[in-house]
Amino acid sequence: MKKIILLLVCLPFLGNAQLKDVIKKTAAKATTKNIAVSNLEIANGLKEALDNGVKKQVTKLTAVDGFYKNELVKILLPEELKKVDSKLRMIGLGSLADEGILMLNRAAEDAVKQSTPIFIDAIKNMNFTDAKNILLGSENAATTYLQTTTNSALYEKFSPVIKASLANVGADAVWKKIIDKYNSIPLVTKVNPDLTDYTTNKALEGVFKMITIEEKNIRSGLDSRTSALLKKVFALQDKKK
Repeated sequence: MKKIILLLVCLPFLGNAQLKDVIKKTAAKATTKNIAVSNLEIANGLKEALDNGVKKQVTKLTAVDGFYKNELVKILLPEELKKVDSKLRMIGLGSLADEGILMLNRAAEDAVKQSTPIFIDAIKNMNFTDAKNILLGSENAATTYLQTTTNSALYEKFSPVIKASLANVGADAVWKKIIDKYNSIPLVTKVNPDLTDYTTNKALEGVFKMITIEEKNIRSGLDSRTSALLKKVFALQDKKK
């Protein structure tokens, strides 16, 4: 009440922009001050935020070039294959090396498209042990918690999808050709990389990076809080700032 009276007293001295700002802040504080938020609501709000991350951000990875032309998540060659890449370019097979990188990214795009429900189910089944601490934690605390608690299970489900996608987009055939060509070069140390394992891990990294983007958006921008639950829960986070 005191704040409202003070606001009325100051009205004649405030400009238009200042007035709007004061009203907005006062209304926000009045709205959130006495609202109790249960731990269950916080947990459900965090799940909704992560679910939005999958639906709004991760689905971008499923488009053609979703991985390949996104520098945040583009899959490059593992260390053991960089020498393969270098040697192939030295002998005029740069286009084959480029195709190999493209195929890894195509496999990731295809796999994420097929397995989006895996990530959504993982979020729905999460058990937040301390939802409030996560809510009031770092800007990617919920995503980090998801990654820490579900990564092994997600890997087990996602790896077969990646393996199938490598075959589906022709990546396994391209890479067999690359490895055979490299191993036939005199005096080189032969390689036999596990591309399914590597691509699975890199694709999962990409998924979590994209979920993080949406979590940050919801934490920092009111416009990204698209439901009453998100507004209520993340208003609690705003009060700590």
